[in-house]
Amino acid sequence: METKELIKKVRKIEIKTKGLSNQIFSGEYHSAFKGRGMAFSEVREYAVGDEIRVIDWNVTARFNEPFVKVFEEERELTVMLLVDVSASGMFGTRNQLKRETITELCAVLAFSAVSNNDRIGLVLFSDRIEKFIPPKKGKSHILRIIRELINFEPSGRSTNIGEGLKYFSKMVKKKVLHLC
Repeated sequence: METKELIKKVRKIEIKTKGLSNQIFSGEYHSAFKGRGMAFSEVREYAVGDEIRVIDWNVTARFNEPFVKVFEEERELTVMLLVDVSASGMFGTRNQLKRETITELCAVLAFSAVSNNDRIGLVLFSDRIEKFIPPKKGKSHILRIIRELINFEPSGRSTNIGEGLKYFSKMVKKKVLHLC
């Protein structure tokens, strides 16, 4: 694909999907996680107005004064997209191939991640690992991911999702939002 054509296609996907990501995911993105989404930070003395449920009863018993646990919200997540780029993606309807639909879906998720200040990465697989793009933040990184999804030509023809998941599980080091 020619550079001018590629830029035009990326821009079209960006415009189409950016609006969707703002409409669909605005304010609801972190709600997919169970629990409070908080990481323990420290213990401090109880102050009037603190919630009773955050009292640290062990420290309170030890010092005979009420102490509360302080939590920090886990804001920065890593979103990893695992995408099957095998020959089955070249199937579709008259209007759109599966591969084009996948590219648009990945763009929506990527723009949503960036609007939440999260990092986004990509693993392309067929019957082998085709390409890995490490997680980063920023619009330019998303545009790189979209360009790869549009232009990538896989060397494998069949699908082995186990290979992609095995690679992904070895690569993951900390909490990641899994989108397969």
